[in-house]
Amino acid sequence: MARTPANERHADVIIVGAGPAGSTAAYHLAQAGIDVLLLEKTAFPREKVCGDGFTPRATRQLLRMGIDLDEPGWIKNHGLRIIGGGHRIELPWPELTDFPPVGLVRTRLDFDELLAEQAQKSGAALMERTAVTGPIRDERTGRVVGVQARRVDDQGRKNGETLEFRAPLVIGSDGNSSRFALSLGMHKRDDRPMGVAVRTYYTSPRHDDDWLESWLELRYNDERGHGHLLPGYGWIFGVGDGRSNVGLGILDTSEAFGNVDYKEALRRWLSSTPEEWGFRDENMVGPIRGAALPMAFNRKPHYRDGVLLVGDAGGMINPFNGEGIAYAMEAAEIAAGVIVHALERPEGAQRERALHGYPAALDATFGGYYTLGRAFAKFIGNPWVMKYGTKHGLPRPLLMKFTLKLLANLTDSRRGDAMDRVINAMSKIAPAA
Repeated sequence: MARTPANERHADVIIVGAGPAGSTAAYHLAQAGIDVLLLEKTAFPREKVCGDGFTPRATRQLLRMGIDLDEPGWIKNHGLRIIGGGHRIELPWPELTDFPPVGLVRTRLDFDELLAEQAQKSGAALMERTAVTGPIRDERTGRVVGVQARRVDDQGRKNGETLEFRAPLVIGSDGNSSRFALSLGMHKRDDRPMGVAVRTYYTSPRHDDDWLESWLELRYNDERGHGHLLPGYGWIFGVGDGRSNVGLGILDTSEAFGNVDYKEALRRWLSSTPEEWGFRDENMVGPIRGAALPMAFNRKPHYRDGVLLVGDAGGMINPFNGEGIAYAMEAAEIAAGVIVHALERPEGAQRERALHGYPAALDATFGGYYTLGRAFAKFIGNPWVMKYGTKHGLPRPLLMKFTLKLLANLTDSRRGDAMDRVINAMSKIAPAA
């Protein structure tokens, strides 16, 4: 399909935001021959707050996009190393039919750009430094039929005249704050878990670690040598270029949520790690940055009036483990498939029925699992539960193998083992999120 010229103001689908969700949707739509216009308020490359670690769920989606994971820049890992309760255990990614047994690390600085480029190669048009300011509605039906936008300069300031872009369908993939969704009256739900994460980079000899490392307990010693337990969980992911991505996260189910200096907590935890790892201020590369983690479908509906929400805009982060990119990309592929099917139908009731298949598909795919995750997030908000679980659960390899499959959502949908069947059954029985 010929690439749509960037100066055209009409498309079959407009996508607001060129993060992993938006670019993945653009790729799959363009592959199906749909005219796609991808609007991004910043310019690539650009940084995003993230752990930069990907489980096999994300690896599968990258392979489905034709990304060559043998190219330079991809750091592969064997599985998850968990530290807590005085224990250290390494859990390889499970051998499954549905997912490759490999995880990845790549910084968001060029990861997002790579996905956007892949979408462009497939025929999607990308306009950078174009900030969407609101929807255009059909005066008669109230349906969204396009967007208004302004150009953005190097300092992020909007300038110039208001631009109008028209399309029968719009995908909102502009992240957690999702001003586009808010402009449509699509607000966050307070009955869903929310997390906060902070991270930074350090030059470190641990940069080439081929395991993702998760710390379930964050301890530090004060100037008197007294030990303290900090709230939250931590991670150390080797980036492979001389740096490690190090950070911590905390859920709003914890009493400490909103009552602790997260950046200072990160520094305190790292001050008690071995000095030879290099996690000290003099080795820090860039500032400590933070971001919100919207979980378990904390914004609904995912479709209304010609607009589909994908990724963080729809609160699609896994409440079990804080992973968002894999689910953003999966939801984007689902959205693209629904849109292709819908655009084959005439405008009106038939097309609307097809489009309402998108939230139904999301509920069928993730709804029950996310409901389980909400209960889990509430459960581990109790520090006693976390302490008991790390002390008595980590030494049990079979239990931890099950836990890895559950938390990372890595099971075979068919012909799986007993663990897969239990997890899949639990997800099916649980009501949709």
